[in-house]
Amino acid sequence: MNTYRPHEFAKLIAKSTHTLQVWDRKGILKAHRSPTNRRFYTHDQLSDILGVKVDKRIAVSYCRVSSPGQKDDLLSQQKAVADFCVAAGIAIDETVVEVGGGLNLKRKQFVRLMSLVEARAIHTLVIAHKDRLARFGMDWFEYYLEQHGCKLVIINNEALSPESEMVQDLMAIIHGFSCRLYGLRRYKKIIKDAVSDNTDSL
Repeated sequence: MNTYRPHEFAKLIAKSTHTLQVWDRKGILKAHRSPTNRRFYTHDQLSDILGVKVDKRIAVSYCRVSSPGQKDDLLSQQKAVADFCVAAGIAIDETVVEVGGGLNLKRKQFVRLMSLVEARAIHTLVIAHKDRLARFGMDWFEYYLEQHGCKLVIINNEALSPESEMVQDLMAIIHGFSCRLYGLRRYKKIIKDAVSDNTDSL
């Protein structure tokens, strides 16, 4: 039986550990206790919270764009995925649509999707292009889905992956590294000045 520590369980259901503590006190969701009186939660509790039936696994399609201004791109993506599923004979039980950057792995629907995969509630996940799920690390995500019995179907239609998003993500990465480099240089200067001051005082 899979068990989860409070912070792990909270992350899977997109809640805080404080919320879990409140639920435990009010009897909404009672935590189990180990022999050392540490709280933990079970896989069955995760399935109940996510509304997963043990005998019912679903097929899900996931569509994403980075900004609200890409409404037309999102609609085109949804249509292309729906048409593909019909042609491929894949019966989709739920269509998940989200607006959020591909570098952000804390997107609400993305986290929920990964939680459903963790609970083995999804047997097939269909996406328009591999970067719709995540901009980087797709090898790992493919492995993760496979380990949880979820088949990943990627249409790999380049037209459904806006080039503008790639540019935005690359700029975000460059900005992040620039800030880290600036911070490192500033840190080195502070250390150098501190060493110099100590040397002068000797």
